[in-house]
Amino acid sequence: MTHRLHLEQFGPVHALPVIHYRMEFAWLVREAVHRVRPGCIALELPPTLKTPFLRGVARLPEVSVLSYGTRGKRDEAVYLIIEPADPLVEGARLAQEQGIPVELIDVDVDSYPLHHEALPDPYAIHRIGLTPYYEEYRKRCTSLPHGPEDLRREQGMAFRLQQLARNHDRILFICGMFHLERVKEAFSRPLAPPLERVRRDNVALFNLHPDSCREILGEFPFLSAVYELRRGPLPPEPADGGATLRKRYSALELIAGGKQEIPEDDLLRHAIERSARHAGKEGEFPDRQRIVYQLFREASRHYRQETGEPVHLWQKRAFFRFARNYALTSGMLISDLFQLLAAARGCIDDNFAYAFWRQATCYPWQKNDTDIPTLAISPEEIWGGSRRIRFRPRRKKQKGLSHLGFLNRKKEKRPGEWLEGFDNPSICSYPPEDVVIEDYGRFLKRKGAMQLSEELSRTEPFTASLLDGIDMRETLRNLADGRIYVRENQRAKGGVGGVVVIFDEDREGRRFPYRMTWLGEHDQESDMAFYATSPADNIVGPGICRCEYGGFLLSYPPRRMVDVWQDPDYAFARSKAEVLLLAALDYAPEKHVVYAAARPPRSFFRQLAARMGKKIVYIPLGSLSPVKLKGLRILHILHGHDKREIARDYIW
Repeated sequence: MTHRLHLEQFGPVHALPVIHYRMEFAWLVREAVHRVRPGCIALELPPTLKTPFLRGVARLPEVSVLSYGTRGKRDEAVYLIIEPADPLVEGARLAQEQGIPVELIDVDVDSYPLHHEALPDPYAIHRIGLTPYYEEYRKRCTSLPHGPEDLRREQGMAFRLQQLARNHDRILFICGMFHLERVKEAFSRPLAPPLERVRRDNVALFNLHPDSCREILGEFPFLSAVYELRRGPLPPEPADGGATLRKRYSALELIAGGKQEIPEDDLLRHAIERSARHAGKEGEFPDRQRIVYQLFREASRHYRQETGEPVHLWQKRAFFRFARNYALTSGMLISDLFQLLAAARGCIDDNFAYAFWRQATCYPWQKNDTDIPTLAISPEEIWGGSRRIRFRPRRKKQKGLSHLGFLNRKKEKRPGEWLEGFDNPSICSYPPEDVVIEDYGRFLKRKGAMQLSEELSRTEPFTASLLDGIDMRETLRNLADGRIYVRENQRAKGGVGGVVVIFDEDREGRRFPYRMTWLGEHDQESDMAFYATSPADNIVGPGICRCEYGGFLLSYPPRRMVDVWQDPDYAFARSKAEVLLLAALDYAPEKHVVYAAARPPRSFFRQLAARMGKKIVYIPLGSLSPVKLKGLRILHILHGHDKREIARDYIW
C-alpha cells in the first residue's frame, strides 16, 4: 500500500531512503516507481561497476556476486551480492523491465570504512510506514560518525544528480538513509566534479555457489524466494498432493504397481510456492511475519513425515514466544534465521531444527553449472563473521552399532523399487513393536488396578486396629485434633480385561482413515484393533509401511475378536474411539476396562458398562509419560512374514 511510502523531494529528484538488503525496502522501491513514474532511476553505486552489475541483475532470479579488488593499507577483495530482496537491485531490475534509464552515481572509493548502525527493525515499516521510521532515524543520525570519505561520496552523488536534473523531469534516487540528508543539502549549492577512479580493470561477475547461497544472502533464501515469486503473478497451487520430503504413494498406485517419484528439490520448491500464495493477497505489501509462519508450517509437515511425530500446539506456541523474546533482546521485532533455528531446536528438537533449516535455506533457482564461473564464499569473507549452530539428530542407542547408523539406512536403488515388495496379500506386524506395546498394555492394566484400589481405600481414626498402617498424610492434616488416622486398602474384585488408548479421537475422520483388526499370534499377545494413518502415505522399505496410531484396543485373551469395524452392533458409535471402547466392553472377560484418553468417555458408556456388569477405569492421557506415548504411536505394517527378516534394515 502506498501510504507506507515516503519520498524526499528536492528539485526533480524524488529520493527514497532505504536500508540495504531488506525485503521491505525492496517492495517500497516498486511502489515508488509506480507513484513517481520516473524518467531515470539513480542508484547509490559507483559507475565503474555499471556493466557487470546490470548483467548480474539480468541474471535474476539466479543470484550473482560482483567482485573486485581494492588498494589500501592491504589488498583485499570486495564482494557485492546481487539478490532479489535488495532495494538497489530491485530498482535496477524494474528499470530493465520497464525500459527506464538507470544511472549509478556514487563515487568509487577504495578504503571506505564499515559502519555498524543500530537501526530499528525494518518490519516496523509494515505497520507504521516509512515516514515516522525515517523521521526518527534522521533525528539521531547527527550523532553517527561521519568521515571524509562519506563527505566525498555525498558531494559526488549530489553533483551527478544535478547533471541528471538537466535532462530529466522526474528522477527516482534510491539511497541509503545514512547519506540522504546530506546529499539533499549538497544538491542546493554549486558543486565540482568529484575526484575519483573512472575505471576498474579487475571487476568480475560470478555465479554464487548453491551452498554459499544458504549462508551469505542478506535475507535468508526462503524469504528471498517468496519475495521473488510475489513480484509477479502468484504461482498456482502445487499439484503434489501435499507430498513431503519422504516418497509418497497412493493406494491405487500400489494396486496397479505404478510409482510416483517427486524429487526433494521439487518438494522444497512446492513449499515455497505454497507459502508465496498463502503469505497474502497478490500485490500486497509482503508481511515478513506471515512468511515466517508459512515457513514454520512447511517445516512441521516435513518433520511429521520424517519422524512420524506432530508438532503440538504447545510447542508451536513456545516456538513463537521464544523467537519473539529472543528478537527483543537484540532490539528487533522479528527474529532472524539464526534466532529461528535456536527456537526450533530449543522448543521442539534437533530434527525439527534441521527440517526448518533445510526449508529456510532453499533457493530453487540457484545452480552450480551456469554460463559464468561459480564462486563459493564464506560468511567471514563477506560479512566479517558468522554465528554457528549445531544440530544433533536423534540416533540409535545400541551397543555395537554406529551412533550415526540411521543416516546409512537403505534407500531405493531405482524409483519404484520398494513397490515390488507388495506382491504378498497378507500383512503382519513388526515383532519388536509388538513386545513394546504389549508391555505397555500390561503396565496400564497394573495402573488401572492400582487406581481402583486407591478409590476403594478408606481412612478412619485409630481405635483398636492399625489396619494396613498409619495414614501419615491424613494424620498431619488433622494434627490439631491430636488423633492418629489409619488406612485400610481394599482390593478391587475382578481384573482388567481390556485396554483402550486414544491419542486422537479424529472426529472429522480424515487424519486416520486406516482401520484394522488382527489377532494375537500366540498366547503372549492380545487381540488388537486400531485406527491409524494410511500405510500408502509412507513407504519406508520393500513391502514395509510406516503408520501412526490414532488409537488402539488390546483385548485379552487372544484369538477371539472379529472385525470390530464391520460389526453392526457398534453402528451407533459417534467416532472410532467409541467403537474401540464398545468392543473392549463387549470382549472383556474381566470386570474392568482401562480407557486412556485426553478426555473421559460420555456418561452413556458408564451406564452401558454398568448394565453389562463392567466398569470403565479412566486414565487421563496427560498423566502418562509423553516420551513413552510418542514412541508407541509409530507402527510398521509388513506385507508378508518374509519381510520380518529384512525389516530392521529399514525401520529406525
